[in-house]
Parts: sequence; structure tokens; C-alpha cells
Amino acid sequence: MPHVEIKCFPRDLNDEQKAALAEDIVGVIIRHLKTNDREVSISLNEVGETEWKSQVWDTEIAPQLESLIKKPGYSM
Repeated sequence: MPHVEIKCFPRDLNDEQKAALAEDIVGVIIRHLKTNDREVSISLNEVGETEWKSQVWDTEIAPQLESLIKKPGYSM
């Protein structure tokens, strides 16, 4: 039951763009994790640039930096 949580700066995506993003991500998850569409869930949470450090970097990225399978190319 894969769940993908995406956090990003606000992008102002419409429903069609969000659906296309989800479809692409689901395809990748299915291919690599050998699952099916009904088992995948995805959330898209937009975080303001001024809140990024306290809400994402400090709480989710930095504490898990060593276990990330893709590390960011920036630091804070």
C-alpha cells in the first residue's frame, strides 16, 4: 500500500495538471514496487517558501538525510 507525499512550494496546478502528475507517479510506483493502481495514494501539500525550513527541512529532511534515497542538492 504505497503512499506518496509530495511537499513543494505553491505551484497553482489545476485539477487536470494534478491528475496528470498523479498518473505519472502511479505509473512509476506500479513499475518499481510491483503493485497496482488501487493500492497507491498520493497527497500534494504546498508549503510556502518562508515555512519550508521549519515545516519540511528541519522536521523531515535533515533528520532523515542519511536514509533518503534521493538527497537534495541544497542545505539549510
